[in-house]
Amino acid sequence: MPHRPSWAEVDLGAVRHNVGVLAGLAAPARVCAVVKASAYGHGAVEVARAAIEGGASWLAVALVEEGAELRDAGIEVPVLLLSEPPASAMVDVVGLRLTPTIYTGGGLEAAAAAAAAGRDPLPVHIKVDTGMHRVGASTAGAITLALDVEARPELVLEGLWTHFAVADDPDDPFTAVQAGRLAGVLDELVARGVRPPLAHACNSAGALAHPAAHHDLVRCGLAVYGVAPSPALVDRAATCGLRPALALVSRVSLVKDVAAGEGVSYGLCFRAERPTVVATVPVGYADGVPWRLAGAGGEVLVGGRRRAIAGAVTMDQIMVDCGDDRSVAVGDEVVLLGRQGDEEIGAWEWADRVGTIAYEVLSRIGPRVPRVYR
Repeated sequence: MPHRPSWAEVDLGAVRHNVGVLAGLAAPARVCAVVKASAYGHGAVEVARAAIEGGASWLAVALVEEGAELRDAGIEVPVLLLSEPPASAMVDVVGLRLTPTIYTGGGLEAAAAAAAAGRDPLPVHIKVDTGMHRVGASTAGAITLALDVEARPELVLEGLWTHFAVADDPDDPFTAVQAGRLAGVLDELVARGVRPPLAHACNSAGALAHPAAHHDLVRCGLAVYGVAPSPALVDRAATCGLRPALALVSRVSLVKDVAAGEGVSYGLCFRAERPTVVATVPVGYADGVPWRLAGAGGEVLVGGRRRAIAGAVTMDQIMVDCGDDRSVAVGDEVVLLGRQGDEEIGAWEWADRVGTIAYEVLSRIGPRVPRVYR
């Protein structure tokens, strides 16, 4: 344990369990565990190993560098790059045996040139922009690219995929529109004698709420970590048995008495309405605690009870209003995210309070917060 008693505790058993749940929901489709951005703040290598043990047969990352981290750790399962890598990176893609996503002619040429220097053909996945308009080829462009890949001996068309924009709203009909557009591309390719072995469209929300779109593979990110991809899917995630894998924990570093009327923290926005016990906790916004959390009614758990954050979150510390509870002492455990006793604070609670999403809450837990695995 480091000198500063603040850490993120990651339950790898929960990761394995969650992947097993998702594998059961998606079957016969396989599970691709998305471990980009250091596995959403949980730790890429450790989570990747646990996800594979839980039943994931693929991993996905955003960057070539993230794929290199997995390969350097000895992880050998297929790793999909979710965005087309720069042309300059294609040689490393081949050397690391990563699977690139392709959606431009330039990307295809770079992949073919890099693969020509290798021993084996390079498997690639074509991404179709079915309406999210972030990255991906048009439906017509994807067909052209797929046929071009088929004509090149140095490349193998392994996959065709898209990404849902609104799957986290189960009632939004646009998911069906996107699924139909991907199906149209597949049908056109089959008519021309081409069928990629893997078609995939579902993110976590798609895996939970759109079983008709599972195809051959589901790419699950937030659900792997036991968190619903949207408030609309919280009940469904709970019913499926997903378990949060991360707890953000610290310990009380100082306890003081604050007189009625006295202010606490920057701006002195918090004023004690009565004599109160204030506990200082050594974790702050540089560690991922949102600066706006205190003003939005943010709470932590101490002694199994919810306690309000007192005053502004600072870079390295927060203060906690413990009222007249004089039992709070230096060294007491403070849970910022996670469960303590019968109470629990989840990533969506923080997100709802400060106007963001659970993805950002988890991925912003900073690198100076050590991860402790169990």
